[in-house]
Amino acid sequence: MKVTVENKKGLNKDLKVFIDKKTMNSYMDKKYEEIKGTVNLKGFRPGKVPREILKRQFGKAVFSEVLDKVLKDSSTKALEENKIKPAGQPKLDLKTYGEDKDLEYTISVTELPKVEVKSISSIKFDDYTVKIDDKETDKRLNEIAKNQPNFKDAALDSKSKEGDLVVFDYNATIDNKSFKGSEGKNTQLTLGKDLFLKGFDKQLIGVKKGDEKIVEAVLPENFPEKDLVNKKAKFNCKILTIKNPEKVEINDEFAKNLGAKDLKDLKSLISKQINDEYKNSLDRLSKNQILKEIEKFKVEEIPENLIEEEVKVLSQGMSDDDIKKSKKNFEEIAKKRIKVGLILNEFGNQNQVKVSDQEIQAEVQKQIRMMPGQEKMVMDFYQKNPSALASLRGTVYEEKIINLIKEKAKSNKKEISKDEAEKILKQSQKQDLDLSNEDKKEKKPIKNVEAKKTTTKKAKSKTIIKKSKKVSKK
Repeated sequence: MKVTVENKKGLNKDLKVFIDKKTMNSYMDKKYEEIKGTVNLKGFRPGKVPREILKRQFGKAVFSEVLDKVLKDSSTKALEENKIKPAGQPKLDLKTYGEDKDLEYTISVTELPKVEVKSISSIKFDDYTVKIDDKETDKRLNEIAKNQPNFKDAALDSKSKEGDLVVFDYNATIDNKSFKGSEGKNTQLTLGKDLFLKGFDKQLIGVKKGDEKIVEAVLPENFPEKDLVNKKAKFNCKILTIKNPEKVEINDEFAKNLGAKDLKDLKSLISKQINDEYKNSLDRLSKNQILKEIEKFKVEEIPENLIEEEVKVLSQGMSDDDIKKSKKNFEEIAKKRIKVGLILNEFGNQNQVKVSDQEIQAEVQKQIRMMPGQEKMVMDFYQKNPSALASLRGTVYEEKIINLIKEKAKSNKKEISKDEAEKILKQSQKQDLDLSNEDKKEKKPIKNVEAKKTTTKKAKSKTIIKKSKKVSKK
């Protein structure tokens, strides 16, 4: 194979590729030998079909498959040997081709620009640590205890009041007729929380153990039997138990019930949880600082085809008039995004940053945990949408690169209080509200700007490759 590079100046390049007919014929011979043992033709033993018969029967299909493979392999090799990283999809223009002929074609490609990443080590960013005061930990601990009340049996003749736990059985009717789901056993309600049916538990205030009480309530919009929605039902409730809330003792036993070793361990876990809540938000601020610094880096030339693709993404759903008005602004935004993507990609490549399948699965599991009760839906979504999984991979890849940059760049470590953290985050939220929609669109995971599979440009050669049938392997 002989490769000649033309148009060496600029990002657009043409590579002339020449493969002599002797080499092409050897590929053809290899393919015929490959199918010889698999083709069954009447009158010939398996593996004994003459080359001439195979050629007459499958010649066009064999040549199409060989040509397709040679173009794919040789174009990839030509780009790799000349250290050209395509920005987008290279195009192939067939000049000479055919059985028992030389193969000559041209690769038209836009090359990714060279980017300098050494300056990344000089980037400065704020690295926050939030110091959680003991009072904040105790406040959160008391809130947890408040939501984990203990109950004790009330005195025998005690009447229920707001805050009490009432345990009861019920039978319900609509127009004196029972319905599906009209019975309940050992139903528990904390009076005042209104968690069963709207206005239901207030009607149970003042009941005693052993009482029977008729409660009327309207069935909600989400009631399973749709024909009964918004209908008034009568509930005949038999009160089994009244329990009074008692103050929760915050001690080692309480901590163990929540999965901690003891109270000290629980406080440590709560403190870490509060810290993480703020740290995650502050880390996003640090990441934005880094990305803004990278935007200042110089890239000599950005491929026009990438800019065009990015403008299409930014202008999705807009009218032609609005696109024309915003085109210049979109192009500037596109250049920024592409530049940042190129620099981060190059930094990732130089530092051999990879994303494993295990890391992707861990991220999917993380998404699942964030949507309890909808685990199957989330899993099905990623299984049926490869593009969503690819986007997730891009997000993980970007995060790994940002974390590596944080290790190599110059961090300005700041230990701040919870109040200071809230002030910083509020200021950031205000700035975000002031951003235009275009600026918000800039903050997306790194796009893959590597080459796609090569395609032919010449109409005639496209037809040959696409319309040829695969070799029969009966």
